[in-house]
Amino acid sequence: MTAFASIVSASVVLGETNIDTDQIIPARFLSTTERKGLGRYAFNDWRWREDGAPNPAFAFNQAHNAGREILIAGRNFGCGSSREHAPWALRDLGLRAIVSSEIADIFRGNALKNGLLPIVLPEADVQALMARPDDVLEIDIVARQLRTPGGTVHAFPLDAFARTCLLEGVDEMGYLLARDADIQRYEERHHAR
Repeated sequence: MTAFASIVSASVVLGETNIDTDQIIPARFLSTTERKGLGRYAFNDWRWREDGAPNPAFAFNQAHNAGREILIAGRNFGCGSSREHAPWALRDLGLRAIVSSEIADIFRGNALKNGLLPIVLPEADVQALMARPDDVLEIDIVARQLRTPGGTVHAFPLDAFARTCLLEGVDEMGYLLARDADIQRYEERHHAR
């Protein structure tokens, strides 16, 4: 994972509700444990036509959305089966954050463990952001805020441990390994009693 404290980007909008993990990455692409290259299969059945050509109507195939790191999605994003491949595919696609009024709990946990920031905001705020996808948004992880160019500030929940992991660019295991010396000192003191 890569450490980051902020994201500055315009957004890609997928306004559909109930986008499940099978739509994010179809089950037929789950036979690998390699993360690199999975972005090619993100939203596969929407992005590509049957002949393999890109679907020009799909948001991620439109040139003006290239390089955007924020996805504004409809309610209940990431529902369905638990699959870590979903955040892997989205990260490999270039996304750093998902904004929705509802994000499935298991997807949310998997996203945070893989350096993808899930942001839940009220539905009215999400709809306002969807209406202005070309606005360059700033997401401040330290302050737990999403800011618009017009000066609107949206606070979002993010627990302290998840925030620390994103800021340090580590998952749970990486967090513990980075504190190995402290753990060893504690163990030595504890066993000396």
